[in-house]
Amino acid sequence: MATEYGQGYGQGYGHGGRSGGHGADDWGHRPNRLPAALRAPLEARSWREFGYVLLNLPIAVLTFVYAVTMVALGAGLLVTFLGIPVLAGALAGCRGLGTLERARARGLLRLEVAEPEPLRVRKNGALAWMGAVLKSGTSWRHLLYALLHFPWAVLSFVVAVNFWVYGWALLTYPLWFWLFPMYGGQGGLQLYGDAHHSIYLDNPFEITVTALVGLLFTMATPWIVRALTTVDRLMVLGLLGPSRLAKRVVELESDRGVVVDTAAADLRRIERDLHDGAQARLVALAMDLGLAKEKLAEDPKAAARMVEDAHGEVKTALQELRDLARGIHPAVLTDRGLDAALSSVASRCTVPVQVEVDLGERPAPAIEGIAYFTVSELLQNVSKHARATSATVDVWRSEDRLMLQVIDDGVGGADVSAGSGLAGLAERLDAVDGILVVDSPAGGPTRVTAELPWRR
Repeated sequence: MATEYGQGYGQGYGHGGRSGGHGADDWGHRPNRLPAALRAPLEARSWREFGYVLLNLPIAVLTFVYAVTMVALGAGLLVTFLGIPVLAGALAGCRGLGTLERARARGLLRLEVAEPEPLRVRKNGALAWMGAVLKSGTSWRHLLYALLHFPWAVLSFVVAVNFWVYGWALLTYPLWFWLFPMYGGQGGLQLYGDAHHSIYLDNPFEITVTALVGLLFTMATPWIVRALTTVDRLMVLGLLGPSRLAKRVVELESDRGVVVDTAAADLRRIERDLHDGAQARLVALAMDLGLAKEKLAEDPKAAARMVEDAHGEVKTALQELRDLARGIHPAVLTDRGLDAALSSVASRCTVPVQVEVDLGERPAPAIEGIAYFTVSELLQNVSKHARATSATVDVWRSEDRLMLQVIDDGVGGADVSAGSGLAGLAERLDAVDGILVVDSPAGGPTRVTAELPWRR
């Protein structure tokens, strides 16, 4: 495990930090010096979101009319057999409209929404399909979206269009106010008027103030539209995406695959270590003892030397077996817990390590083992790649989470995405609902924090 993790960690060190260029962000792009408030009205994102709101109304009208008509028709026909297929067709149509809505949100809002869980039709035939549609919670959530989205689409359309039109109209008023005296027979835009007097925006001061008010409206409109589309995002994610249960099932399936792959990799590593290490030494030892036995009568001194060499090989093989057993599950961890086990790991690190374990009780053995191997891998990477002079290990409990933190004063630049080391460790933690967070700017220090669920 140390070799696999160490390679990825070493690739990250010294290369995964922030960009060192002047005036550039983490991706090397130059920052835009124009304030966000002035930049927003001209950004493509603002126009995409405004286009999304404009399309909301006609699409919501069509989906609402379709949903209400089909569901009412199906409910009315439930007294006959025709009601069930009509209602199932209505729900299936809502699922199809939901597919279009997810595509629209993906294209205009840049919102990535996973496809909901598919229909689970256990048998062939139309009746089985209709039953699956009617039993599917996804179908009813799509119907709920079609009903709820219509009033919200009307509100967001009215608000966005009014703010957008009035903002740009007032901002550009100095460019078109001359149309009123030339074609309208009045001095300018009428601000107030009754039977006795009227107020027109026709002098330079009033025209300037009108443009400034339009500027304020124009700068505020993208943020208002963004707030409106935030509600659309929540509706699409909550009603048109997969349910929490389906997401959890997908996560558990993925975690199960990671656990199976990790277990298989560990078994291959143990088999390789046994075959290339202790087993090879024991085979050589058996051959040497056989030769010593043959030479015992004719050359006792040579046989004694061979037995002495074999004794050294036995010690080496025993040490390799101890290291291998420690890599599988150290006895000190089972007997004395994380504090003693991590202190033992720290003593083998090439830099001084201060270990602080603050736990009132021991977690479940599986979580304890994962915590041990996580710290062990991180300290091995510190020894090999960090070029640090000291490190600290802190372990504590925060409510229902076991917290681990390893800090070193090395060169930094460790990056989870730079290789297989930290990424593999993050996958292992994720398999048990854990989290790995790496904070390692170029030049150091490196702070790696891991969270694991606390299980008794």
